[in-house]
Order: sequence, then structure tokens, then C-alpha cells
Amino acid sequence: MHFAETPAPLPGAGDTLPPPFTVGAIFTQVHLASLIALFLLIAAALYLYGVWRLRQRGDAWPAGRTVAFLLGGLGSIAAVTVSGVEAYDTTLLSVHMVQHMVLSMVGPIFLALGAPVTLFLRTATARPRKTLLAVLHSRPAAVITFPLVAFGLFVANPFVLYFTGLYRATLEHAWLHELVHMHFILTGCLFFWPLLGLDPLPNRWPYPGRALLMVLSVPFHTVLGLTIMQSTTLLGGDWYPNLALTWADPKNDQVVAGGILWAGGEVVSVTMLGILVLQWIKQSEREARRIDRQLDREEATAASRGPEPSAD
Repeated sequence: MHFAETPAPLPGAGDTLPPPFTVGAIFTQVHLASLIALFLLIAAALYLYGVWRLRQRGDAWPAGRTVAFLLGGLGSIAAVTVSGVEAYDTTLLSVHMVQHMVLSMVGPIFLALGAPVTLFLRTATARPRKTLLAVLHSRPAAVITFPLVAFGLFVANPFVLYFTGLYRATLEHAWLHELVHMHFILTGCLFFWPLLGLDPLPNRWPYPGRALLMVLSVPFHTVLGLTIMQSTTLLGGDWYPNLALTWADPKNDQVVAGGILWAGGEVVSVTMLGILVLQWIKQSEREARRIDRQLDREEATAASRGPEPSAD
């Protein structure tokens, strides 16, 4: 890999610029000494411990949920926060946008499909279980998990971030940058968990309402992506031009970033809509089987009683 002979300093930071972005840099610029890496390891360990506890007492836990949570959820978050992607997220807007998409959409979807709350409720002792249930059914939880509230937060946050001075501040302050990462994950979870999640949450809408909400989220990503692509003003002000990169043009990179947000948002939205439809079909099949069993029981009960006595 080619490294620049005299890396330029980052504006407002003591760090140096990474070499030109390549696929190989994703694997060679790994940064494991971070709080988010520690958080991911702890979350993975707790989840695996819960699965182990269930199996120790002879209870089953679907392998698909474990794979979704560990690989799809925590794995995708790790791929954009402790790999070389993190090393370039303040250098290239396009790389940051990939990170944005994964943290706010891909990661939360798979975390929800992993059903960690259900796993906790099945393995925790009485007091922690009661505490969690009390939190889930509290008024604040009911407000922030209400689908329309979560939807508003999910679609409004990117516009606030990119079209105010907040985005420039995240480039200049590492602590704020990390806070925005956590904010992406949190708002994504608040939006997707009630829609796709398998955990017992308040404000669970019927499937037609969930599907409508997902469809309504698609145009916002399209509008945001196209707005960024067509904007003549650079996001972050003079941050990217001041980097004086010889291997990237800030204007072209912003067009690519907008395209990633536009196309990526549609791909993820269609995928999650497909997941929702599959869940809807499975629920309908379970409901049909339940009704069939109920009818069979009623017929068996009627047959055991024998024919009704004649009125004569």
C-alpha cells in the first residue's frame, strides 16, 4: 500500500491524513482500542451467555436470531466503526455516508431480528425481569416507541445533521462524532424495533400500518440524497477542501455520497419491506393453524357429547 510521504494534518485535529482510500485500507486501518469496540464485545458476550443459559436448562433458541444479532447487527456496526471505514469517515463524505446507512438502518434491523429483549426476559431472574418490563411499559417508553414519533425522529435527524452547523462540529470534535454514531444506532432501533422486531414492545401496530410507515420512509432518503447530490454548497463547509487531498475531489465525493444515500436507502427499505411481508405471512399462517386447531377441538368436543337429544 502506498502511503503519502508527508501526510497533511487534519484541520482542528492533531491526527494525520490516511493514505488514498482502497478496499485494502478497510482491513489495514483497523482500530480496536475504542469505546464502541468494547461495547460491541460486551453486547456479544451477554447475548451468547443468554443463549448458553437457555441451552443449559434445555430450552431452544433459534440459531437465526443469534446469527442476525451477532453477525448482521453487531457485525455490521463493527464493520464501519472499528475497521478502516472509521479511519476515513472524516476524510471522505462518501465513506461517512456508508457508515451512516449501516449504523442507522442495517445494524438496527438485524439487532431487532435478534430479539435480545426476549432473550433477556427468558434468562433473567425475577427482579431484573420485572424492572425491564416496567421500563418497557412506562409512559416515556410508550412515547418514544410510538411509531409516528420514532418515524419523525428517524427521517428528520439527517436533515438536521447535514443542513445545520452540527455536521461541521462533528468533524471537529471527536466526542461529538462518536455521540452521533450512537445517535444513529439509537434512532434506527427506535424506528425499526416496533416495526420488524420480535420483542414484546408497546405500540405494536398491525402489519398494514407498519408496511405503510416503511413505504413512507423511502421518499425522505430519496429527497435527502438528491438534495446532497445537487447542492452547490459543500457539507462541512471548507473542511474537506482544507484537507487538500490529491486523490479525492470534495465536490465529486459529495455527489457520490448523495447517490449512496439515495440508492442505499431504497435498497434497504425494499429489503426491510420484504422482511415485514414474510413476517406478515408467517403470522397469518400461525393464526390460520390456531383457528384450525380451535375448530378441531370444538368438533371433537361436540362428537364426544353425542347427538343432541330429539325434541320429540
